[in-house]
Amino acid sequence: MRMRPLLPLALAATLSALVLTACGGGGDGGGSGTIRSDGSSTVGPLMQAAAERFQRERSDVRVTVGISGTGGGFERFCAGETDISNASRPIEDEEKQSCSKAGVEFVELPVANDALTVVVNSENDWADCLTTAQLKTIWKPGSKVDSWKDVDPSFPDEPMKLYGPGTDSGTFDYFTSEINGEEGASRPDYSASEDDNVIVRGVQGDKGALGYFGFTYFEENEDTLKAVGIDSGDGCVQPSMETAQSGRYTPLSRPLFIYVKKASLSRSEVKDFVSFTLDNADEIAGAARYIPPTEVQLSRSRAALANT
Repeated sequence: MRMRPLLPLALAATLSALVLTACGGGGDGGGSGTIRSDGSSTVGPLMQAAAERFQRERSDVRVTVGISGTGGGFERFCAGETDISNASRPIEDEEKQSCSKAGVEFVELPVANDALTVVVNSENDWADCLTTAQLKTIWKPGSKVDSWKDVDPSFPDEPMKLYGPGTDSGTFDYFTSEINGEEGASRPDYSASEDDNVIVRGVQGDKGALGYFGFTYFEENEDTLKAVGIDSGDGCVQPSMETAQSGRYTPLSRPLFIYVKKASLSRSEVKDFVSFTLDNADEIAGAARYIPPTEVQLSRSRAALANT
């Protein structure tokens, strides 16, 4: 899957500017002609690509995209500040309750897929594949691993520096649940950021570094990073569009979502934007270097939207 590259630093600057825009103004979920979204930094570039294409056809509509993290996005969404919440994991019960108390009803729509990717520095010539057990050894609460030799005796005694998403990130929630067996369970002594570009730069600059983030951030930086294959018991599998869609890349393949406020869907510009995103899902995913939704996912999303 070779698609046009994005420039991570330029993208980060664009999204950061949109965050400031999204945080300004009133908190009523957007006025006429404005659609406000916020949430996952993993889903952010996808929705920015959708917004850019939609606004070419609808210059009267302004779409803003924030990247406060999945958890932060749901906080704003349930507080009535946004129309759309971008999420790299399903909404949790506590978040549902928060929305319910505020009278916020919503529809959940899968819009793409992700192969959560474990990466190392491009100079790392020893770690081509890691088992899920080894990842747990590295990342579990209380882990004392500080050298690659602690993971496998055949690895060099190279200091290991860890980089990963912050605790407000849906990627953090998903990784800790699947690898450590409990959402939020992680060693705290790593360099954390809600901005995946910060993690990218950290791993790029340290020979012994290891980090994880969404697949698109690896594809944007594959010339300077190396993806590690994952062995969950059936052999080593590399992250890719094919392995994520087929379910072979376990346990780190996952759907990506947008949550749309039902009240906002009564505004034509919001419903038009969401419909446009689903109707052009393959093109948008390709342009932003994401893994497109399957036909089954798209059919379910269209049906859910039609029933609102």
